[in-house]
Amino acid sequence: MSGAFRIAGKGRLTPAKTVRFSFDGKTYTALEGDTLASALLANGIHLVGRSYKYHRPRGFLTAGSEEPNALFDIARDSARRQPNVRGPVQEVFDGMKAGSQNRWPSLSFDVGAVNDFLSPFLIAGFYYKTFMWPRAAWHKLYEPAIRRAAGLGEAPKEEDPDHYACRYIHCDVLVVGAGLAGLTAALSAARTGKDVILCDEKPEPGGALQYESETTIDGQPGYQWAIDTLNVLESMPNVRYLPRTTAFGYYNHNFLGLAERLTDHLPSAKADGPRERLWQVRAEKVVLATGAIERPMVFPANDRPGIMLASAARLYLNHYGVAVGERVGVYCAHDSAYEAAFDLKRAGVKVVAIVDSRAEPGPGLAEMAKALDIKLLTHHTVTGTRGRLRVRSMRVKAKDGGRTRDYAIDALITSAGWTPSVHLFSQSRGKLVFDAEHERFVPGTHVQNAVSVGACNGTDAIAALVAEAAAEGGGFAEIAAENQFAWTGGMLGEDETAASHAKAFIDYQHDVCAKDIRQAVHEGMASIEHIKRFTTNGMASDQGKLSNMHGLAIAAEVLDRPIPEVGLTTFRQPFTPVSFGTLVGHSRDELFDPARKTPMYDWAERQGAAFEDVGNWKRAWYFPRAGETKEDAVNRECRTARQAAGVFDASTLGKIEVVGPDAEAFMNLMYSNAWSTLKPGKCRYGLMLREDGYVYDDGVVGRLADDRFHVTTTTGGAPRVLNLMEDYLQTEFPHLNVWLTSTTEQWAVIAVQGPKAREIVAPFVEGVDIANEAFPHMSLAECMVCGVPARLFRVSFTGELGFEINVPADYGAAVWETIFERAQGLGGCAYGTETMHVLRAEKGYIVVGQDTDGTVTPYDLGMGWAVSKKKADFVGIRGLKRPDLVAGGRKQLVGLTVKNNPRLVLEEGAQIVADANAAKPVPMLGHVTSAYWSENLQSGIAMAVVKDGHQLKGTTLYVPMPGRSIAVEVVDPIFYDKEGARIHG
Repeated sequence: MSGAFRIAGKGRLTPAKTVRFSFDGKTYTALEGDTLASALLANGIHLVGRSYKYHRPRGFLTAGSEEPNALFDIARDSARRQPNVRGPVQEVFDGMKAGSQNRWPSLSFDVGAVNDFLSPFLIAGFYYKTFMWPRAAWHKLYEPAIRRAAGLGEAPKEEDPDHYACRYIHCDVLVVGAGLAGLTAALSAARTGKDVILCDEKPEPGGALQYESETTIDGQPGYQWAIDTLNVLESMPNVRYLPRTTAFGYYNHNFLGLAERLTDHLPSAKADGPRERLWQVRAEKVVLATGAIERPMVFPANDRPGIMLASAARLYLNHYGVAVGERVGVYCAHDSAYEAAFDLKRAGVKVVAIVDSRAEPGPGLAEMAKALDIKLLTHHTVTGTRGRLRVRSMRVKAKDGGRTRDYAIDALITSAGWTPSVHLFSQSRGKLVFDAEHERFVPGTHVQNAVSVGACNGTDAIAALVAEAAAEGGGFAEIAAENQFAWTGGMLGEDETAASHAKAFIDYQHDVCAKDIRQAVHEGMASIEHIKRFTTNGMASDQGKLSNMHGLAIAAEVLDRPIPEVGLTTFRQPFTPVSFGTLVGHSRDELFDPARKTPMYDWAERQGAAFEDVGNWKRAWYFPRAGETKEDAVNRECRTARQAAGVFDASTLGKIEVVGPDAEAFMNLMYSNAWSTLKPGKCRYGLMLREDGYVYDDGVVGRLADDRFHVTTTTGGAPRVLNLMEDYLQTEFPHLNVWLTSTTEQWAVIAVQGPKAREIVAPFVEGVDIANEAFPHMSLAECMVCGVPARLFRVSFTGELGFEINVPADYGAAVWETIFERAQGLGGCAYGTETMHVLRAEKGYIVVGQDTDGTVTPYDLGMGWAVSKKKADFVGIRGLKRPDLVAGGRKQLVGLTVKNNPRLVLEEGAQIVADANAAKPVPMLGHVTSAYWSENLQSGIAMAVVKDGHQLKGTTLYVPMPGRSIAVEVVDPIFYDKEGARIHG
């Protein structure tokens, strides 16, 4: 056997399957299937950690994910280490190295335990009161000390060598919890043909049935029924079972996050594949069968190693075959503790006494205790315990007085009742109601398509639980519960007098005692949310699963108010901690921010292009030739584009297909322009506003048919524009029959700009006459280009004659090379984004996000022509009428030229003032938005937003620079070809 406390013949593990592991450097033997908790307990080890604030010795309190004390550093090998792993959840594997945390120099002798002696000074609210004064000491003294003391485990500094997976999935029914209620609901739903997902955080099904010893279902032991039922479910093609999978978050529209542990229970040699998987599930219906969490008793010194929940002791015995001690005491206010005591006694463990704070237990329990020769002390309390590193005795006293008596023990199990696990229900925004009879909150109104069944719903008797789960699963399950064991609520189990001044812990991880809650109330805290923050109760990694109800009840008692009036703390995601790796998945290293590449990227790379990041896109910045600097290359590209032609990769432009009978009406509502007058085969510049009237995005829109628009957006704006459109379509304009489809990556776009653009393109175009008269500026046609189906736009972002060829992305590179070869033969060149910016600035074309900053309107930009005067409504129409948007003094777009030194290029972002010699602070009139050297104009040019700029043209302003002030003239933002003749060539 693996350990002195392993009981032969008990448990469900196979004695022949052993594994070796170490704890704090010492090697132990466990059985395959053990958790770290059961393995250490089998070896008689109860001391496993230290508390956060007082560094008090702590042992195992629970046998589940609600564990607040037993947090370990787990190492699989030298490169794989994870801190703060809960011992009752972590399965033991061969070669595992476990270490205790939050102690120095050793677990048994921790110098931090001096805090326990200083506890009178480290009272609730200590942080808020002490660190307020002197203020200057915060950064020098307090903050460094707090940061050194903060935390429990130490985060690894090495790169994580594991990888993680992610799946998206839909289902008809998602059942959370594979206990009796969950299995029943899943079986019931599956039999109706529904697509079912069943998940549970444990490696095996059964839930509470795992620690049951007597409950029988359909004539067989409850745990065996769970295994058989799971086998039936797994044989059904419409069922997916996910063990070791925690539902950690319940979000809107029945969307849940599940974290599946795939290899955490395996040694490195067998851990082939992802370590964990994130499931993102959208379910038509959610069945919550998350069970209930046992409450500990609140009494002085209730935190010593060896003191644990009765349900935990029962699970360790019946499932793992491990006795939690040789002489076990029981302290309770609930019947379920008796079942644990009876099981221990029948297994040969000495049960010293059952101390029940109630006047009498449930029916038949006193008689059974007597039959098993267990001393029963009703209407008694435990007033304290002794033992330095493990509990050695309990002090018992009758509630009606009398002498106290000490009982020698090496373990003490407690139960104050059960709290329904309503965390996911609360996360779903469901409304809880208070069950006064059992002093617990239970699910009330469900906001989403979900139901709660079983113990998490406050359903206690097994027969009722089975019937409820079967009905909510959507079908009928022929299950008969032969043993009517019930999980009823209970008293909080706190003795007022004994716990008023002693350390009676309710939050074990943060060392919050009952007296801290009372102090918070005495200092003026009346809301449980304020009490929580003042005491830090429920703010540890277990999120108050054991402490919230105790804290709430004590506060209500001191306030002399009903518990519901005191309030309820918020249950937030995640239900239990989730590793960063699981959330991040593959989004790391080169996939952290994946680079998007156009079909022409490889060609540009072969040409030696320099690239810049624009959003996630890799865009050719400029194409340097041998010996050229960036400035040389850009100047050459600018000259060539104006004199002959330039070929530009515009594939990154956002492209959205707007289709449907109401497409025109939708476009009229989304854009400030009018679209009813735009005929198929024509294009129009579109301006999109926010509701407040400010410019949001822009782009050329082509109308392909009465019910179809090809919408382009800025490169960086594609996702947010589509999101905005979808938002309005679903929430504001749901009556419109319109479909939106992102086509950004479906079309490769080749822009050919310059005097020779038509000559370059014409030989490859079939099906449309592109002569100037037949195909004027802002025309659109579906045709063939280079034998490939294409959409041909006659548009320009340079002010030159221009065509934009849209072809399916798979043909983009081939068409590009064909077009470029001809362009090069006619004296043209490829140009990059830097040249594109210079050319557009010469024409005064804006870039949303550069020449706009979220606070400019179309009128500020001199683009009032893009705002329809006839439309009754569009997004932003009311915002444009706000007094501050029509008042004087607004910043407006203008051009700037440098006086006295035309070769000087201003700095983008530079401030603009009216008087170079004004006294400080100098009033700022605006700033430079775009500034470039124009090779074609042989001067620096700039665009800026300036207060009342439209009225200042011809005046001189100043741009302060270090050591000097530059005089600039306010001009029209169109610097090149003001008449626009070249674009119509």
